[in-house]
Amino acid sequence: MNSRVVYCACMLVLTFFVNRDLFAQKQEISIIPVPVQVEQGNKAFTINSKTSIRTQGAEATAIGDMLAAYLQAPTGYPMPVKAQSGRNTRNSIALVVDPTYQVSHGEDAYRLQVDGKSIKITASSGPGLFYGVQTLMQLLPPTIEGTQPVTNSAWTVPGVDITDYARFGWRGLMLDVSRHFFSKDFLKRYIDQMVRYKFNVFHIHLTDDQGWRIALDRYPELTEKGAWRVPRQGKWWSFQPPQPGEAATYGGYYTKEDMREIIQYATERFVTIVPEINSPGHSLAAITAYPELACVEDDYHVNPGSRFYGQVCNALCAGNEKTFEFLDGVFTEIAELFPSEYIHVGGDEAFRGYWQECPKCQKRMEEHGLKNVEELQSYFIKRLEKILHDKGKRLIGWDEILEGGLAPDATVMSWRGMAGGIEAAKMGHQVIMTPNRHAYLDLYQGDPLIEPETYSMLRLTQVYDFEPVPEGIDPKLILGGQGNLWAESVPTEKHAEYMTWPRGLAVAEALWSPKDRRDWNGFVERVEHHFAYFEEADVHYARSMYDAIIMGVKNEQDSILVELTTEIEGLDIHYTFDETDPGTYSPKYNGQLLEVPSGASQIKVRTFRNGKPIGRQINCPVKELEGRIGSMI
Repeated sequence: MNSRVVYCACMLVLTFFVNRDLFAQKQEISIIPVPVQVEQGNKAFTINSKTSIRTQGAEATAIGDMLAAYLQAPTGYPMPVKAQSGRNTRNSIALVVDPTYQVSHGEDAYRLQVDGKSIKITASSGPGLFYGVQTLMQLLPPTIEGTQPVTNSAWTVPGVDITDYARFGWRGLMLDVSRHFFSKDFLKRYIDQMVRYKFNVFHIHLTDDQGWRIALDRYPELTEKGAWRVPRQGKWWSFQPPQPGEAATYGGYYTKEDMREIIQYATERFVTIVPEINSPGHSLAAITAYPELACVEDDYHVNPGSRFYGQVCNALCAGNEKTFEFLDGVFTEIAELFPSEYIHVGGDEAFRGYWQECPKCQKRMEEHGLKNVEELQSYFIKRLEKILHDKGKRLIGWDEILEGGLAPDATVMSWRGMAGGIEAAKMGHQVIMTPNRHAYLDLYQGDPLIEPETYSMLRLTQVYDFEPVPEGIDPKLILGGQGNLWAESVPTEKHAEYMTWPRGLAVAEALWSPKDRRDWNGFVERVEHHFAYFEEADVHYARSMYDAIIMGVKNEQDSILVELTTEIEGLDIHYTFDETDPGTYSPKYNGQLLEVPSGASQIKVRTFRNGKPIGRQINCPVKELEGRIGSMI
């Protein structure tokens, strides 16, 4: 072989090895939620078939086994897990539990160090170590989310030194499984998605007017009758009520064994499951099973999504002692099943009209000197708190539990904005912030003309603006917050994913990252990177942030003009009024309000990036523009 050819080949190989680490440093570091501190180093680490996982401590070994499973499927490497020793740990991923590490930052704190020889994650306990592993997974290419080995892939981790810890201890997502039942396997999958972004509370809304989802030994009819309703499709609240003789075939429930399996799965991933048994309102499924718990006799049916509020009694009778005997039995089994310190009792949107007419409720009010039905609900919640305390549990309720007087030890989950949480905190109560203006994931996330049917608007930008600690409130009283996914308009598991992501990423960052580390433009760049992870993992996510925002504006002559904007920067907006579809050859919006040409019936709009379409086309009728004046659409 020509000596010059050999020399050049050797130099190419040498150049590759010299520059390999520098090349790896160009890998994008797109961690969500953004860590407290990230320092990039000069040496990258490449995982190969000889890499091992070395652990120190029993908790570390369990997490090491989980990491090995994470890595083996996509890499094909067996990744042995070994106890730490004094020998050389080169080409290893070390997981170390050190009780003295960052104790002041809590159990979620960790340090992740990557250099050319090894990876090391240090934490004071299991949760922090587990979160360090989640960060490590985000430093690997998106193909890590695949389920089949990826050949010819460089499993290179950029050199970093990350110090990180959580801002809040309560970082939750709520999933409503009452309106539509979601399978046990999906709940596990949802937990897997949550923990990648360091959520640690899974609030499961188990009961409501549309279904009772947990089997209890003392009350078998709760699931025999309460877990099923007549099947309906279409727009929620437009459905026909159950018809005479129509079979209730739509629904489902979790057995205790199912729930134990889910709880164990969550516990292994440092997620606490908080069950919600909604009372006194939203109780039609329970009343269908046990009609004697209502204020009036009636032929009760689990509601399929038809309008009934105020027309059918869906609140448990507060004057009937059997109601509290029933709830004591329910919460006895719930407390035995769920290890969570907290149990959520609902307390929201209770229609109290039937209480005003109920002789038993009126007698209860007279006996206890209660002036109105608001105070009767307070009496109800305080009795629930006593029931839970007797079982070693603490009560959480929606902010309506403030009405009529707050139970002494109650924790308030503030959903109607933050006012309820502020009021509770000023009284010295602990608060979890879940304001609908920032955390209701069941709302539209893009233009209603192209999004699945729901109500109101919550764009990604609004979620990212979520700040859980109001000005003037003691931060120690704010446990944290969560995003809530109500399921009236979420009939499938894939749609639940679509409504959660990427807005769930914004919730995660609001609850984990330091306030001064949050940056909208940087977040958007990281979200785009994580779309690739979602695709590899077959997670259905929304790309609504790319779509145009179409607003109506009235001028001094009372004519309606059109304003076009985008959520994210760097997009071009093209539009047409002539019924043709917009392309880069169509007029480009320049920031000036648009006059609607005479005779035009609609404006068609689409966003582009670098000359390529990126958002969806929106066809907005001109007659709809007036309804968009001053709105968030």
